[in-house]
Amino acid sequence: MKGDMNSSWDMDDEYEKFIRRMNPPRVVIDNEACKNATVIRVDSANKHGILLEVVQILTDLNLIITKAYISSDGGWFMDVFNVTDRDGNKLIDEGILEYIRQSLGTDSNFIPSMRRSVGVEQSTDYTSIELTGTDRPGLLSEVSAVLTNLKCNVVNAEVWTHNTRAAAVMHVTDEATGSAITDPDRLSKIKELLCNVLKGNNKTRGAKTVVSVGSTHTERRLHQMMFDDRDYERSDHVAMDDTLRPNVTVDNWYDKDYSVVTVRCKDRPKLLFDTVCTLTDMQYVVFHANIDAESPEAYQEYYIRHVDGSPVNSEAERQRVIQCLEAAIERRVSEGLKLELCTNDRVGLLSDVTRIFRENSLSVTRAEVTTRGGKAINTFYVRDAAGNPVDVKTIDSIRQAIGQTILQVKGDSDHSKSPPQESPIRFLFGGLFKSRSLYNFGLVRQYS
Repeated sequence: MKGDMNSSWDMDDEYEKFIRRMNPPRVVIDNEACKNATVIRVDSANKHGILLEVVQILTDLNLIITKAYISSDGGWFMDVFNVTDRDGNKLIDEGILEYIRQSLGTDSNFIPSMRRSVGVEQSTDYTSIELTGTDRPGLLSEVSAVLTNLKCNVVNAEVWTHNTRAAAVMHVTDEATGSAITDPDRLSKIKELLCNVLKGNNKTRGAKTVVSVGSTHTERRLHQMMFDDRDYERSDHVAMDDTLRPNVTVDNWYDKDYSVVTVRCKDRPKLLFDTVCTLTDMQYVVFHANIDAESPEAYQEYYIRHVDGSPVNSEAERQRVIQCLEAAIERRVSEGLKLELCTNDRVGLLSDVTRIFRENSLSVTRAEVTTRGGKAINTFYVRDAAGNPVDVKTIDSIRQAIGQTILQVKGDSDHSKSPPQESPIRFLFGGLFKSRSLYNFGLVRQYS
């Protein structure tokens, strides 16, 4: 049976390659059409998931998509994006422009099969660990202690928490060799011990640990993991201010047999990726879309059908789409004071710093962990264990313990007092910061 499945996948891949040769993608990059953004147009044969692949490439380059027009009705796919760099400037670096042409153009392989884009790709550089469970104070300290005791070094990781749930993708290496851990017995022990930590005393919600030698697209996996963990289901005891939620609506346009999804919320980087990722993984096809993020509030309008060709056809389905999109938007929004750490990487750094955070009753709501050239470069957001802004004296104490020049405050106390944009209940699954123009783009209906 497994052989038959592999044969089917191979045949699908060969068919995709044939279609691609017959209809090669075309990429046009224009710095003259718009006065304040670079315009990128992509034309290609259409297939499910292609929109996400394109958005993913642009997002991974840290580009800001300020406007977009998307149309994929029929067998052809056409996207137009207005993009800038993080500073709001047009793209003029020829290296970046050529990378975009190669990644999206004729010679690219940016339309891989969905199984490859969401699955495990073999790597000898590190071992990938995926964790999901109930967030609680001290959890990351326990996880990091287990990894340190097992002679594992965390080189890259990203941690999200939302609605009392936590998810992490961590890349670890063997302390002795600096490469991936491949011994089956050792991998089994890592999985067993981490799963025990994640379970804790919680008997009502499960925990999951997946250990593999390979890599994934970290942010997409985090969305998938939290979706599978049903973080979009709000517990009765979790209070949520409705004024802080994204405004998501789903209505049917019966004349055209589409469901129209609209999203209004505060704009931020990667918002388009988060919503498109969720719609794709929920098996919806985006036929048309208008995106406008030039003002502080972003507006997104999607015309969708399920992959079976039907629009949203029940109230329960409509509510589920709304809840899942709300959760996808909320997961990445960062509460609290922004801190950045830069220091020489070493084994045990994660465990040591996490312990300092725990001892000072800090809760990290989101963290990005990277290691570059032997340096640990990290960004994380902190609040106290009750979800309130962190006292200045606490931050001073932590900076003295870790190092004033090593740990920098990138937000101020007044900023940390702003209302949270996500779930109010968050605990310490934190401290993990070691290692890593068409129609003038008018928002009008053009599908009548």
